[in-house]
Amino acid sequence: MHEKRWRSYAMTVNGLPQKIRYNADTVEGLFLPLLRRLTEMQRKAGCRILVFLAAPPATGKSTLLQFLEELTRIHAVLTPAQALGMDGFHYLNSYLAAHTILRDGAEIPLKNIKGAPETFDVALLAEKLRAAKKGVTAFPVYDRRIHDPRLDALTVDAPILLVEGNWLLLDEEPWCNLHALADYTLRIDVSPELLRDRLIARKVQGGLSVKDARAFYERSDAPNVLRFAAHAGAADEVWRMEADGDFVRG
Repeated sequence: MHEKRWRSYAMTVNGLPQKIRYNADTVEGLFLPLLRRLTEMQRKAGCRILVFLAAPPATGKSTLLQFLEELTRIHAVLTPAQALGMDGFHYLNSYLAAHTILRDGAEIPLKNIKGAPETFDVALLAEKLRAAKKGVTAFPVYDRRIHDPRLDALTVDAPILLVEGNWLLLDEEPWCNLHALADYTLRIDVSPELLRDRLIARKVQGGLSVKDARAFYERSDAPNVLRFAAHAGAADEVWRMEADGDFVRG
């Protein structure tokens, strides 16, 4: 078997300096060809294009898109891209605390399922995506220091907009109405078992005990992982995430 050539990159992700790694062959054989196709698509269209990346939790979506954005800076032949996250369209915590949803016969606060499709302002997301198609606009950004969105915090102006989120290709109302706004769509699939291990490990690294991390996964993460697997929706291109974090064409 061909030995993978991992390379490390220093980047700022969600406002924090991080060291990330990608397989050099994946960068050359998967990431750059995607950006070349998008460059050709944007130049042929002669206007801004929107690209959706839908992937479940713990797949490194935001890191991946920021890395793709950086690649368009490094390679001058590529059209500049800008990475955008869907998390800025979470309802404010005050809204989540004041509203409820019926789950399994019980009425629970939306704050208890933060991250589920029902906890996002899909109407605002659609409005901002339409505005971005027409010209320069402002997007909200999720601030992990206050655990709330900051409205109109980011100027959106690149020729290629890379938008990531769990639910962008969801085949349920009202999310499925967004699909027509995308010029190209990419979905990353991962086995639920692999995601379970990654999400539990992430919580343990954050300070939870293994027992509490497993309980949190079953209560909060598992429903989202399974919902994505069942309702992620079709995409123009599909990648698969492997156990070592590498990506291959699905």
